[in-house]
Amino acid sequence: MELLKQFSEKYMKDEAPSVSVGDTVRVHIRVKEGSRERIQVFEGTVIAKKHGGVEESFTVRRISYGVGVEKVFPLHAPTIEKVETIRRGKVRRAKLYYLRDRVGKAAKVKEDL
Repeated sequence: MELLKQFSEKYMKDEAPSVSVGDTVRVHIRVKEGSRERIQVFEGTVIAKKHGGVEESFTVRRISYGVGVEKVFPLHAPTIEKVETIRRGKVRRAKLYYLRDRVGKAAKVKEDL
């Protein structure tokens, strides 16, 4: 067990971004295309967090051109440059999968003041 803990600590980020369900976040991802590298931004609402430790991940959802798009990001992945929290959401659920069925204003999350 100790060996597994040492192995996973090596790959964990020192300062993991604080992301909670309901937050609107902007995730900066490092994308490699051939020999070039660029930063791509994905902005949306965090609808789920899963696992813990080195395999912790969060799911971000947004509507792009009328189509719902969800991406799952590993929290400690080296390709994630930074995660900015734009606004905190006030929710009473751990998973916000019900937002998949809603459109427009009904899919909004109240802001936590």
